[in-house]
Amino acid sequence: MVFGRSQRRRKPAVDPVTLKILVAGGFGVGKTTLVGAVSEIRPLRTEELLTEAGRPVDSTEGVEAKRTTTVAMDFGRISVREDLILYLFGTPGQDRFWFLWDELAQGALGAVVLADTRRLSDCFAAVDYFERRGIPFTLAVNCFDGAERFAAETVREALDLDPEVPVILCDARDRDSTKEVLISVVEHAMETGADRPRHATT
Repeated sequence: MVFGRSQRRRKPAVDPVTLKILVAGGFGVGKTTLVGAVSEIRPLRTEELLTEAGRPVDSTEGVEAKRTTTVAMDFGRISVREDLILYLFGTPGQDRFWFLWDELAQGALGAVVLADTRRLSDCFAAVDYFERRGIPFTLAVNCFDGAERFAAETVREALDLDPEVPVILCDARDRDSTKEVLISVVEHAMETGADRPRHATT
């Protein structure tokens, strides 16, 4: 009888909704840092050391202290609520790895485009990629120590973003800050009617 009562009290299991979010941007902008800061699991990373041979194609201007680079993707997971889990896929930033983007973008609800105001033009390619494919994104300005700070609307104007695209100042090292960015992506995607998986086109 005790067993029967405990069975009646047990709540039915709820299958959480899982959503795929991309984290994109230029080389050295903080994509790996963001995924690692917010992920509740040990993130999967595919980083390799930068070499002298790669310097002609991997410009480190503005990020001279950078020693590694992502060559495939970063992967992490965060439970926003008990019934909502986000899977994060960080894209490689160098031009020569962009062939991976179409594969990673399949089924993505939305994306984060990370920007560094010291190298703002580096995020143009990511912005253009998601605009052309109709994938909703939030532009997150990673506020590096020592970098000049600009208002969100100033950054929007500089990148000529549509008014509905969220622009947020963030610290990619901080879990709460990056979580707010991810929530913005989900809300923006829902507001634009993108509440179903999207597939990249070539």
